[in-house]
Amino acid sequence: MRSDIIVVGGGAAGLMAAIGAAKTLAATENGGIVTVVEKMQKPGRKLMVTGKGRCNFTNVKPWEDFADHIRTDSSFVSPAWHNLTPEGLIEFFRSNGLASDVERGDRAFPKSRFAADVVDTLVRTCTMLGVKIVRGCEIKEMKVGPLGFRLEGTLTTVKEFRPRLDEKGRPQGKGHTETTVEDITVTGKKLIIATGGLSYPWTGSTGDGYRWAEGFGHTVDPVFPALTALVPAGYKVKGGVPDAKATHPLPAHYPALKGHIEKAVPLDDLGELLNGNTLENVRITTYIDGTEAQTEFGDIEFTDGGLEGPLGFQVSRKAVKALMNGSKVSVSIDLKPAVELSKLDEDVHQRWEEVLQDPRSKGAAFQWLFRIMLGKLMPWSTTLPFLKCNPKVSVNTLAATLKDWRMDIAGFVGFERSVVTAGGVSTDEIVAKTLESKKVPGLYFAGEVMDMDCDTGGYNLQSAFSTGYLAGESAAKAL
Repeated sequence: MRSDIIVVGGGAAGLMAAIGAAKTLAATENGGIVTVVEKMQKPGRKLMVTGKGRCNFTNVKPWEDFADHIRTDSSFVSPAWHNLTPEGLIEFFRSNGLASDVERGDRAFPKSRFAADVVDTLVRTCTMLGVKIVRGCEIKEMKVGPLGFRLEGTLTTVKEFRPRLDEKGRPQGKGHTETTVEDITVTGKKLIIATGGLSYPWTGSTGDGYRWAEGFGHTVDPVFPALTALVPAGYKVKGGVPDAKATHPLPAHYPALKGHIEKAVPLDDLGELLNGNTLENVRITTYIDGTEAQTEFGDIEFTDGGLEGPLGFQVSRKAVKALMNGSKVSVSIDLKPAVELSKLDEDVHQRWEEVLQDPRSKGAAFQWLFRIMLGKLMPWSTTLPFLKCNPKVSVNTLAATLKDWRMDIAGFVGFERSVVTAGGVSTDEIVAKTLESKKVPGLYFAGEVMDMDCDTGGYNLQSAFSTGYLAGESAAKAL
């Protein structure tokens, strides 16, 4: 199979790279062939699960604010971002039939709230531009020579056969599938690697791009999970064995990470109490070896993985790095960040007096009355886990504890749940204005395979789309 530009990886960055390349080639006299090589049977698998299936595909903050949410070198991302801004991305989707809405926090979603519509729009646009998407194509080896790039691998084709129908249209028997595997060679003048990182391996992101980049002489900075669940002490069964029904175990070649606690490890008592709870408009502060490291404001969600939600994800990057390095990590949750301690203490004592004077309180146990009062200050479902974490709290110390709910962090959920992979191909070896390799002419990179990660809230996907589009444009212009 011959092509002018080969894009390896059919995710956000890869599909947008193909679109950028095809649009640029269409404007030239000679045109050209763009081929996307995707090892899964359907492209955009990871896009399908972003934003809880709603796909928060960008954030419309201006560059000065957007850059603050890039956790690596923002100056490297700047040329791509300005080439395809959030407004430009929204307009791209609108002009291709996908309307969007901007919600709280400047986050943009498809109006339908279905991530599948984002994937369909990208694939449809590729098709309209003449891009060839080769599904089920797993590349095993890459080579570069005087005539360009040569990729060798296997092509898996799955054909589905529906059951035969009788004269009344009723199915007879069961349908079946037939799978064929054959060797394939793809050659091209330019190559764009957009294979993603190690997160959500069941979507096809298994780190292949790192191996190929190293084969081309590139440095791959150490990778680790970013935007993942932090596991408080007592949240998971200590030394627990992962549930045998876990659907997405990590591949054997994944790196062992100090502090990794598999998501499938059963919940312990604290986890059972906290799972499913949300704390809104709170402040979280991370401490590393007793020193304050990061403070953020927003919402926390407790899941079967651990401490997640916008705040949990935002503080997870530093926490994970610290845990991997053997440091002690803890978090402090301020449930009443807008209320001063003295004012909150007055409110606590006033509410306590109201509970004591309530006729229904006569004869009730202190613990029950205290919990009733506590329920006036926080969601009822979080009162038991709060008391479990703070067994010695009293009326006199409650205000201080509400503003400093401490949790030691035992570990973190790994790549099986991590939204983003930190680390990757060193951006020091990539030209920011074109995303071409400084080591191999004609080789380009896009998206998460590079050492480029951001906060949750649309920042990562915008960076993936922007770098993909710039890589595609640059490759096409260099033909």
